[in-house]
Amino acid sequence: PNVKSIQIMLATDGRPLHARVELLQGPNNNKQVMEVYCEDGMDRPFFVVVETPGAGNVVRIVNTATLEYPLSAHVEAFEIDNNRDME
Repeated sequence: PNVKSIQIMLATDGRPLHARVELLQGPNNNKQVMEVYCEDGMDRPFFVVVETPGAGNVVRIVNTATLEYPLSAHVEAFEIDNNRDME
């Protein structure tokens, strides 16, 4: 199956959330970057759906806050294309 889009949720235990979400699409393309900040990652978690066309996509999530402010990240497929290309 081919994953057409993914869903990402970032949350904390009530502390500030400060992170960077990167989508890398192949070795020769520029990465797409989202800087995320909110005061309370439990009351207002960050949720986004990102399209991932083609093959070779990589998602990187970086906690840009200090170690005292951990976060939990959940990433899973949102839309899957079960059609296989016949070559």
